[in-house]
Amino acid sequence: MKVLVINCGSSSLKYQLLDMEDEKVIAKGLAERIGIEGARVKYEKIGDEEIVIEKPMENHKVAIDIVLNTIQDPEHGAVKSLDEIGAIGHRVVHGGEAFAESVLINDEVLKAIKDNVEIAPLHNPPNIMGIEAVTELMPNTPQVACFDTAFHQTIPAENYIYALPYEYYENHKIRRYGFHGTSHQYVTERASDILGIDLDKINLVTCHLGNGASITAVKNGKSNDTTMGFTPLEGLIMGTRCGDIDPAIIPFLMEKENLSADEVNNVMNKKSGVLGISGVSSDFRDLDQAAAEGNERAQLALDAFESRVVKSIGAYLTQLDHCDGIVFTAGVGENSIETRAHIAQKLASLGVTLDEEKNNVRGKEAIFSGEDSSIRLLVIPTNEELKIAQETERLTQN
Repeated sequence: MKVLVINCGSSSLKYQLLDMEDEKVIAKGLAERIGIEGARVKYEKIGDEEIVIEKPMENHKVAIDIVLNTIQDPEHGAVKSLDEIGAIGHRVVHGGEAFAESVLINDEVLKAIKDNVEIAPLHNPPNIMGIEAVTELMPNTPQVACFDTAFHQTIPAENYIYALPYEYYENHKIRRYGFHGTSHQYVTERASDILGIDLDKINLVTCHLGNGASITAVKNGKSNDTTMGFTPLEGLIMGTRCGDIDPAIIPFLMEKENLSADEVNNVMNKKSGVLGISGVSSDFRDLDQAAAEGNERAQLALDAFESRVVKSIGAYLTQLDHCDGIVFTAGVGENSIETRAHIAQKLASLGVTLDEEKNNVRGKEAIFSGEDSSIRLLVIPTNEELKIAQETERLTQN
């Protein structure tokens, strides 16, 4: 069975075509600048050179149409006909309280996703556009929605409730939802396999560290708490997001800087984080280089990021009666040898030790804790597309 995985952003569309017989990617690419001048589709059949198609794309339907035509192109295609694609899997950012797992998409499910637009106005609309476009172009092909929030629906009420008047939760569903759930779930399952511990017994702290970053306490294979909240803004310092701040700063800035609510929201989401502290970049590789050249603010941004990560790991360890492993994943977690080392060293008071030679890996699975470490340290590259494809196959085959 072949599964096409689609991840729609506001002006972009990432896609992968996987053959589930061996779970290998056979084609992948990116449609970018949808609805903007300079639109193009990148396409790569695995084993061949990437091709770029520059063509206006007024909306996601046009983009998906180009992708589907390219996938079955006689010269470059990965399939002879779209009939070879057994199902489509969609990454959907917000499922609210309606979905605790992936689901087959039908009219009722699509309505529920639309009902969550109010609490995910930036993310759910492009996801919906992708679903509706595929429905029109491939009406007989089953589709599955995999939600970023679903894995975190096991978080107990005492960890998801905010200390606001309870009617705000009742009336507006204001609560912690958490995100990156597909990634946290994938690395949890991989850690279970690597460590040889049953999934329903494993306890972990999973660290998805990238431009967007979140940490999850995994208890008996399920999410027990996570750093992101009602939106992906809460929690760790990130590339451009501020993470946790005193909420009183918001009205203070509105008054002192004469900013509207939308303008403050833009500052917190797009001008803050390590970019805001350093003034250099939101890319951690740029910060590493600037810090090495003596830029003190770049070093401060890196130090502040690592400090928040260590603080969150420490807090989540108290939720677990034991911890089988601390997992590092995503761009920074998988590739920054220095960041992993610094975090491990700052956890030394908890008996965590580091094997520097084993830590000398990028983008590969590894256990890099010392022989005498109280908790095992793991690098596990995330693969959200594969997890979505697995869920899509499971639901459509059953």
